[in-house]
Amino acid sequence: MCRLFGMTAGEAPVQATFWLLDAPDSLVTQSHRNVDGTGLGFFDPDGTPHIDKQPIAAFEDRQFAAEAREIRSRTFVSHIRHATTGELTLVNTHPFCLKDRLFAHNGVINDLPKLEQHLGDDLALVKGETDSERYFALITREIDRHDGDVGAGIRAAVRWISEDLAVQSINFVLITAADLWALRYPEHHSLFVLERCAGGSGTDSTEPLEQTSSHGTRVHSEHGRNNAVVVVASERMDDDPGWRELSSGELIHVDGSLVVTSEQLVG
Repeated sequence: MCRLFGMTAGEAPVQATFWLLDAPDSLVTQSHRNVDGTGLGFFDPDGTPHIDKQPIAAFEDRQFAAEAREIRSRTFVSHIRHATTGELTLVNTHPFCLKDRLFAHNGVINDLPKLEQHLGDDLALVKGETDSERYFALITREIDRHDGDVGAGIRAAVRWISEDLAVQSINFVLITAADLWALRYPEHHSLFVLERCAGGSGTDSTEPLEQTSSHGTRVHSEHGRNNAVVVVASERMDDDPGWRELSSGELIHVDGSLVVTSEQLVG
């Protein structure tokens, strides 16, 4: 399955180092099938979105995924793709960007013709072949219909999909320059949140943020020594006891002050 990671550091941009695949040929990744793409999304201090991504189809592409990226942003999203819909192309690789929002999805949505019919003219927002980008287009359309209210748009889109389409999973992370939203639905794929206090939960509480996934994805930030962050990920990425698994149907929102709110969006 695909892997999601999102992080927000609150009110000011922070420096973080990402390795999308820290050791793409190591034993860490041999228990998984081949990765089909990696990507990282973030924002400039002025709110301009950026995406650094690549399909993984050759040795050179795997070298790209293993390079360290020094990023400064308030919010971040990264994704490891295992393709189910769409070719291994750049346009089909997560994250996606629409209207200064960045989005990554883990799962499968079936009956794409019905979703496309529901999108109507808004299908023009979609450039690639994936169910994920169509999902994001629907969320974007519903945000516009709700006067720019991101939460309301997510609620409308997710409820329609959960009621009208067959889904394997519609887990996602969506970020703006200041906020983060994440959903887990249904229970097939996990999604976790960590409200990490400054320095972590160790005995001296002065540790930087240092997290690694089972795929070798890694993130490091010295900011975590003295400041709180909120992390969302497909798995627990360290031994911090504060990790909490979202319930099926739970939507969380992390605002620019790191206040986390939760609601049971679908049953």
